[in-house]
Amino acid sequence: MGTIELTYREALHKSISEEMERNPDVFIIGEDIGRYEGTFKVTRGLFPKFGSGRVVDSPITEAGFAGIATGAAMTGLRPIVEFMTMSFSILALDQIINHTAKIHYMSNGVVKCPIVFRGPGGAAKQLSAQHSHSMEGWYAHVPGLKVVAPATVDDVYGMMKTAIYDDNPVIFYENPGLYAMKGTATDGDPDYRVPFGKAQILREGKDVSLVGYSRMTQINLLAAELLEKDGISAEVVDVRSLLPLDTETIYASVKKTNRAVVVYEDWRSGGFGAEIAARIGEDCFDYLDAPVGRVGGLNAPMPYSRVLELECIPSEQNVVDAVRKLG
Repeated sequence: MGTIELTYREALHKSISEEMERNPDVFIIGEDIGRYEGTFKVTRGLFPKFGSGRVVDSPITEAGFAGIATGAAMTGLRPIVEFMTMSFSILALDQIINHTAKIHYMSNGVVKCPIVFRGPGGAAKQLSAQHSHSMEGWYAHVPGLKVVAPATVDDVYGMMKTAIYDDNPVIFYENPGLYAMKGTATDGDPDYRVPFGKAQILREGKDVSLVGYSRMTQINLLAAELLEKDGISAEVVDVRSLLPLDTETIYASVKKTNRAVVVYEDWRSGGFGAEIAARIGEDCFDYLDAPVGRVGGLNAPMPYSRVLELECIPSEQNVVDAVRKLG
């Protein structure tokens, strides 16, 4: 076993391709993922390799192919559903929430539904209001689903493998701003997995805990570098898994630093970061030397203008400013 340098996009493709090759029950379905190879090219090369029976180009009908995949999963297959953007998964909410997430419970545990719903969520670059939703908090509100948001190349590789073989439906959230990011991924181990429900510390610190997931973890790492120049030692906690949520790692960091700022790209009001902040406030109150800070997306539809778009998305400077407000 070794490592290989890949982009986030390439690591995701590698993981899916390897598991499709290994397991004939794994297939992928979605719009333009075959001959066109997907809008963000995650499925590049899969169609000629596996054919139309396992790389299924669907009509523009999110509710339809989400329902087809759910039925396939109930019969023992392991479908991967690609939404062109996770914003479009709104059209499939009835299938995902009323059926996919509930069938195991409503069948008294008889029926399993091993399915992965994946795609880019959050702002890309000037895709405007209808293509830029951060949906992860919506889904993390629903019992019966698992929700993950990997922030590194190795994690997107290993967590996709974990998602494919989980017997529960998994929302696999990929921020489009990460697709071109380079990093190292584990190579040569067909059984490599990154577990759900386990956060990680990507940078040690002693003065404040910066808690985030997906692209905001990378923003927190940049903010930690800026804070270091001012003599502030920031610890970066990468949540990775929203549902299940590893509060143990988060709490241990906060109890060490006594301060916390939670960073998330979703709208600040009601986003998943608010849930994390509330839990820290409830369970770590006696360890906090300041109120829990929050940095979230601006509560506005995403503008098309690049200048205004950047104003709506949390930046490393926003995180630095939030830390300084803690005193």
